[in-house]
Amino acid sequence: MTDAAMAHGPRPPLILASASPRRLGLLASVGIIPDAVEPTHIDEHEIPGELPGPLALRLAQEKAMAHPSVRAGGDAFVLAADTVVGVGRRILPKTLDEAEARRCLDLLSGRNHRVFTGIAAAGPGGAFAARVVETRVKFKRLSQPEIDAYIASGEWHGKAGGYGIQGRAGCFVVNLIGSFTGVVGLPLYETSNLLAGLGYPVTERMGERPTK
Repeated sequence: MTDAAMAHGPRPPLILASASPRRLGLLASVGIIPDAVEPTHIDEHEIPGELPGPLALRLAQEKAMAHPSVRAGGDAFVLAADTVVGVGRRILPKTLDEAEARRCLDLLSGRNHRVFTGIAAAGPGGAFAARVVETRVKFKRLSQPEIDAYIASGEWHGKAGGYGIQGRAGCFVVNLIGSFTGVVGLPLYETSNLLAGLGYPVTERMGERPTK
């Protein structure tokens, strides 16, 4: 167990192995506050021929398994996730420059695409569970001024597929089938079930009053 986890006594500690403020915020929205945020770092490049869904699942699993507590067989709960946007068999990048973001938005304009979020959790005694959640999203046909305005907002930076549905890009969405929170970065229904299945007291945490 890490020092951060030990400080919380008998309550099972939860470590979020992700630096994403969106995932932290989603957990907090249902009363689940991780005892520590300790992101892990792995090679996120896809294997040649790898499809979007299997990639999201593999990366989530590798991120969870890379945490020191898991490697050492500790008794903390470790949660990791990864989100991948796919158009057919094509994997869209987590955009880091404007040109890349524009290419993604041009491709997504007026089309259906799929968002895959892999979640993986490790628990005491070597327990481990993982799954991938698929959501289908359709964008309206984007005008050049709309793309320009979104690029100017900067919201695309570091986002899978070049957009964040919880922000300005929400007005591009014509239809969504699946998990909205999964597109944001952490499907809450599946995540809470995964943690509960490993023995984490999800319901008890939901009932806790926030500390002031």
